[in-house]
Amino acid sequence: MPIATVNPADGRTVEVFDPLDGAAVEARLARAQSAYESWRLTTFAQRAELMHRAAELLEKSNDRVARTMTLEMGKPLAQARAEAAKCAKAMHWYADRAEALLADEHPAAEDVVDSGGGSAFVRYRPLGPVLAVMPWNFPFWQVVRFAAPALMAGNVGLLKHASNVPRTALALEDLFARAGFPLGCFQTLLIPSRAVEAVIRDERVTAVTLTGSEGAGRAVARVAGDEVKKTVLELGGSDPFLVLPSADLPAAIAKAVTARVQNNGQSCIAAKRFVVHTDVYDEFLAGFTARMRALTVGDPMAESTEVGPLATEQGRTDIEELVTDAVRLGAGLACGGARPDDPALADGWYYLPTVLTDVTPRMRIHHEEAFGPVATVYRVADLDEAVAIANDSPFGLSSNVWTRDGNDRERCVRDLRAGGVFFNGMTASHPAFPFGGIKRSGYGRELSGHGIREFCNITTVWSGS
Repeated sequence: MPIATVNPADGRTVEVFDPLDGAAVEARLARAQSAYESWRLTTFAQRAELMHRAAELLEKSNDRVARTMTLEMGKPLAQARAEAAKCAKAMHWYADRAEALLADEHPAAEDVVDSGGGSAFVRYRPLGPVLAVMPWNFPFWQVVRFAAPALMAGNVGLLKHASNVPRTALALEDLFARAGFPLGCFQTLLIPSRAVEAVIRDERVTAVTLTGSEGAGRAVARVAGDEVKKTVLELGGSDPFLVLPSADLPAAIAKAVTARVQNNGQSCIAAKRFVVHTDVYDEFLAGFTARMRALTVGDPMAESTEVGPLATEQGRTDIEELVTDAVRLGAGLACGGARPDDPALADGWYYLPTVLTDVTPRMRIHHEEAFGPVATVYRVADLDEAVAIANDSPFGLSSNVWTRDGNDRERCVRDLRAGGVFFNGMTASHPAFPFGGIKRSGYGRELSGHGIREFCNITTVWSGS
């Protein structure tokens, strides 16, 4: 994939960027190492001042940043504005809390005595330059949720962004520079995927975080493992959305639509598999299908648009192939399953919101992630079957459960194999809560205190009497 801004709403190439050559990458790595040596010595108060300033600049430029995101990857403009606002909020959050989250920890007095007396504590120290390999679907948020904690911990950041969002990548670098972060604290590397391995292997890079596909995660983890470097991976997801008999059904139906088509359906934590108890299945399917069919598909820059184009032409092809395979093997098509017939949308990478029923394990979509506005709906007889289908996935990012029954809740918290369980709502990320998955959804956690400590040297300090 060339490094280029291509408008998914009409397929038009807006701008092509030359990748950095080896000398330019080397200069940025040297700059990162130099910046780290001084940045690590700054106080939390100094870092917080700059982080707050960056957040304020982002708040002032919200609409401009949002339009850049929408131009490059097609999310509805209102959602892009919300993403930029969420980033600013997270930056303020870490600026206010990083010092407390990374405060020295002191063991119990009796344990210090048992270890030989004297004194002891644990200190969180930064690691150094951290490489972030980031995706296009939330092009600001995915980066900020790494950068804000990493910078506040005293690390510096190197960003290899997706090749279809170069303007966003450069805007991020510019944001931190305008806020006053020292040169080299946060840099964008406009490089192709094939150049990432050399950056990971460079001795100045201390760790890697990646959000993206399972294949990309495996490739990065393989190289980082060979170099014995820390990684955090947030990969794919095929989150279940369980609807049980005691659910508030109108609320569940409304939220199910939002959970499936947020970001044009291109979200790792979007609900994708709707597992519905037979007692409420027919009513849920009818309401859900009607709402999916009624969504406004169109120009993502238009305020009325609810679903824009897929970010890439290949992404639409992938969705079409999943749906075709499922229908060929017997799935029911409740709505969608095609490109819009509106001539005004013909040149863009649009796909209608789609609902599939009667899905079986023979179908690819039962096991693969559907990265687009396509939902699968399953009928189940009881909670045992619901949990079994929910867990019948190679992914384990998050999950959603709609029930008012306390026993159902306890059972789901105990048995659902995922990094999160959200009741009577949809999965969302927030700076205060750890975010990440299990199985092929990756490992490690972002956000919260857990996230900021991922790229710290957790140091035991002991002093004899």
